[in-house]
Amino acid sequence: MSDKPLPFFYQFISGAVAGISEILTMYPLDVVKTRMQLQTAAPGSPGAYTSMVDCFAKIIKQEGPSRLYKGISAPILMEAPKRAVKFSANDEWGKFYRNLFGVTTTTQPLAVLTGATAGATESFVVVPFELVKIRLQDKASTYTGPADVVKKLVQSEGLLALYNGLEATLWRHVSWNAGYFGCIFQVRQLLPTATSKRQTITNDLIAGSVGGTVGTLVNTPFDVVKSRIQSTVKVPGVTPKYNWTIPSVVTVFREEGFAALYKGFLPKVLRLGPGGGILLVVYTGCMDFFRARVYKN
Repeated sequence: MSDKPLPFFYQFISGAVAGISEILTMYPLDVVKTRMQLQTAAPGSPGAYTSMVDCFAKIIKQEGPSRLYKGISAPILMEAPKRAVKFSANDEWGKFYRNLFGVTTTTQPLAVLTGATAGATESFVVVPFELVKIRLQDKASTYTGPADVVKKLVQSEGLLALYNGLEATLWRHVSWNAGYFGCIFQVRQLLPTATSKRQTITNDLIAGSVGGTVGTLVNTPFDVVKSRIQSTVKVPGVTPKYNWTIPSVVTVFREEGFAALYKGFLPKVLRLGPGGGILLVVYTGCMDFFRARVYKN
């Protein structure tokens, strides 16, 4: 049953449910990750975050526990289309590439190529939501909510400003999805064949967690500069310090050192490692649920 295809609608719904489940569970780690990525002061500076735990503690003490969910409305609105596009695009691009290359099964290189293409597709959907989220999560944020961000952004920078950071988002999502789906394929091949529902869930949790961890290792430098690009308010006639991805990576490396390219890595990998497992388990479970009903006869 698990190999039978389903229409795009069921892929979309399964991806949406998986995404919302993951974001509700792991969102505080995303807030901490963004704060650490936006920090440019040296760790010893007054008020600077020295670690993930320190960041958690200072946010709770200085701003209140609710701040850990600041801006969650934008990700909630984003997660349904974002994760739905991630998985459905991966499935659909997989079919396209198998037909293109005349093969009936996915190979490791094909899994990486499919994941990368799905990541590029996903990027165009998520950029405005990501931008709103970053602006709200910034410690210096004075916005009252997502609508206020959109209103002020469009008024001051124009409608196209909603796609600030698109190029950096492409780098981030292409690299993460290539690592994620490529690892899922490989890890599934290495794990014992599942003979029960429980073993299937365990295998998916392991494969998704490994995929999420590897994807995070690959894409964190791009995520760091994406956060900075999207947090920057553009001023007419002034070239932003963080503008294009690769030059921004070089700037961070030159001014702050290699470690700065992995700012926020711990909360990010703690979110997207297990989070990648949660995504895969929920998505696979939803797809199996729909297959059981679509093919019940």
